[in-house]
Amino acid sequence: MEVAPRMKHLLSSCLVHLLLCLCLLGCAWSIAAEARTVKVGVYANEPKIFADASGQPSGILGELLQAIAKEERWQLQAVPCTWQQCLQLVQDGEIDLLPDVAFSEERAQLMDFHQVPSLFSWSQLYSHEELRLQSVLDLRGLRIAALEGSIQFQYLQSLLDSFGLQAQMIPLSDLSQGFAMVRTEQADAVVANQLFGDYHAASYRLSATPIMFQPAQLFYATRKGENAELLSAIDQHLQNWQSAPGSIYFQVLQRWSGVPQQRSVPVLFWWGLALLAALLTLAIGGSLLLRRQVADKTRHIKTSEARLNTILDSVEAHIYIKDPQLRYQYANRKVCELFGRSAEQVIGHSDAEFFDTDTAQALGINDRRVLAGERIESEETNRDRYGRNERTYFSVKLPLRAADGSIYALCGISTDITEHKKNLEQIHQLAYYDALTGLPNRRLLLEHLQFALARSARSRREGALLFIDLDNFKQLNDTLGHDMGDLLLQQVSDRLLNQVRLDDSLSRLGGDEFVLILENLDPEPQAAIATIEHVAEKLLHALATPFELPGYSHSGSASIGVALFSQPHDKPEELLKHADLAMYEAKAAGRNTLCFFDPRMQLALAARATLEHELRRALNEDQLLLHYQPQVDEQGELHGAEALVRWQHPQRGLVPPGEFIPLAESTGLILPMGRWILHTACQQLASWANDPQRAELTVAINVSARQFHHPDFVTDVLTALKETGANPHRLELELTESQLVQDIEALINKMEQLRAHGVRFSLDDFGTGYSSLSYLKRLPLDQLKIDRSFVRDLLDNSSDTAIVRTILVLGQALELRVIAEGVESQAQRDALLRLGCRHFQGYLYGVPQPAAQIGAYGRATLDLHPGQA
Repeated sequence: MEVAPRMKHLLSSCLVHLLLCLCLLGCAWSIAAEARTVKVGVYANEPKIFADASGQPSGILGELLQAIAKEERWQLQAVPCTWQQCLQLVQDGEIDLLPDVAFSEERAQLMDFHQVPSLFSWSQLYSHEELRLQSVLDLRGLRIAALEGSIQFQYLQSLLDSFGLQAQMIPLSDLSQGFAMVRTEQADAVVANQLFGDYHAASYRLSATPIMFQPAQLFYATRKGENAELLSAIDQHLQNWQSAPGSIYFQVLQRWSGVPQQRSVPVLFWWGLALLAALLTLAIGGSLLLRRQVADKTRHIKTSEARLNTILDSVEAHIYIKDPQLRYQYANRKVCELFGRSAEQVIGHSDAEFFDTDTAQALGINDRRVLAGERIESEETNRDRYGRNERTYFSVKLPLRAADGSIYALCGISTDITEHKKNLEQIHQLAYYDALTGLPNRRLLLEHLQFALARSARSRREGALLFIDLDNFKQLNDTLGHDMGDLLLQQVSDRLLNQVRLDDSLSRLGGDEFVLILENLDPEPQAAIATIEHVAEKLLHALATPFELPGYSHSGSASIGVALFSQPHDKPEELLKHADLAMYEAKAAGRNTLCFFDPRMQLALAARATLEHELRRALNEDQLLLHYQPQVDEQGELHGAEALVRWQHPQRGLVPPGEFIPLAESTGLILPMGRWILHTACQQLASWANDPQRAELTVAINVSARQFHHPDFVTDVLTALKETGANPHRLELELTESQLVQDIEALINKMEQLRAHGVRFSLDDFGTGYSSLSYLKRLPLDQLKIDRSFVRDLLDNSSDTAIVRTILVLGQALELRVIAEGVESQAQRDALLRLGCRHFQGYLYGVPQPAAQIGAYGRATLDLHPGQA
């Protein structure tokens, strides 16, 4: 009977509880129906915020927001974005909350923040340890990566500007990119918040630097004027959790950043047995926890070691550790490949087992210095145990110290620079040495000369610069080809080297020019000059011996110019110029000889430069004019004239052609001058064509080799004839035998082109050059001209008589007219007449004179003016 009331009470109680549960469930459904969806911007910034595998917010701020959402019954919707995108999305209202936003006045204009900071952090620089950054001043010239649009980026840029430091700021879309860029040396340092940096630095082999700035309070931010209820709820939970040491706030911090969580020990009110059981349970749990932590640490260490080994084996450098007995304790993949052994076969062994004796001893000397506390950076040349396979390494070795400061090992990093050194040597060889002969080039010559002059000034000993130029090298190069010329230059280089002393310096300046520096000569001038002459005679004698070339024996000579160190000069180039001038004087003196520089040569050079300038002006200002020298037959009848250029200088008067024609040849002015002469002479021919007494006259023009071999020469002649209307049959072009040396086939081709239009050709100075009879019979010539040197001594020298007779016979055989030039006396004319010469030119018949004075010459004229000059 007592059970019924109790059951009734129990059922009543259950009914009350059931109604209460239904009521609570209904409230829950009501709340769930009203649960709010909160869009959260998520970007990669471990350990503070990132998206987990399911795409939900994770990290410190992500988990805190998850806990708040659970309490507030929010539905979080993660919106992945980069930092810059997230900032824009929250400002546009596309997302409701953005974690990890540092407060600034500028951002407060665009976004709202809650009051209680969600996290505290600061900015820090991370880089490779060897960069050794200590302060902001060390950032000069570096490449620094920072998150684009972040406060760190703007602050650091303004900080650098305030110190006047020039550095390159690299904008990033995420921080992982920046750490990767520093690791691959695309940047020198990266700026990150301390939490992210410390969390990731080790995996990128980077270290935190002492450079820290801008401590920051981090918040969740929302669009300006919206979502105030979200910020209020966040403030309420953060305030509650941060005041409770064991709250979820500190649990999250401990899990992600290692911040210790304060734990409170509950007060047990149970009797003694329960207390002992709880303590036992706590001890067992602590033991299990400790074992788990040890296992985690061990696994982490093994993982780190495996990762480190992977990194070290991937580096293209030899990395090793040796103990105090110089035995290997660690060797990476490159070291094992070098020795051809496995790591197990290398560990515990010394260098004596892998290198030859000399290499092992040299390595041991450096290693013992490191074990004594010294850091070493040096080049090491190593050979294998058989003394072969020599390689060069750049090694950095440093001592490894224990906690008490004692040295227990050394660490070395050796990079193979063998190919790099070979490349540097090749670059140096190309930059400072002549590729053909291997001698120092002009650049190295000037350096040697600079040092030689300095040594001479200190020792007060004389020195000399010998400028050596081969005679007639261009002729060989043009006729036999550049390959043969190169072989000759190599043989010349060998012969010169065999004649100089060990302390002398021989260089090739270029082409066929060599320079020899003689040092430590006697300070007494005559003794020094005697030594120089002796050396020069040896050089000239060595070069005079025929050179044996493939299929050809070449006899050559050289001209040498000398400049003494003691002669006045401002710089080495000027001394070289003096020796060059002296060399040209040696050539002018007949070649194959030696000439010392004289200050008067400098004056002559200056005068030549002035003359060149005035000659250019003469061409522009019509100061040139043509005079004509008569050419007559045996009766004295005028049949032509040779056009000779004259220069009417406004101050100096009439300048002889011997002063300016060679200058025009060497400077190239002979080309415009030759065109002017050609055009003017053709104008004169056209003018004489209208004069009955002179209509049959021919005009002879001297054509230089440079002018004749110019590609436009034929066109220039035909253009002059066409423009002036001159009769081409009255135009005679005079060539010299020296022109037959260069490209004879092209010469003949041009002559035949002009001959086809009626132009005549005469070979001037015949008998003084190197013409071949086989070439002579092929040339379309009309006339040979006996050189004045044979006419001058005709009456006193039987050899000249024989040469003139031979030329006349040759002309008759080839059906060529022969004319003698330089006829100055009646006796010379009569002698030539007896030998068979029928045409004459010289002062006996008239000096070169203006065209207006050329008249009809008859026998009476010759009788009246037998010696006109």
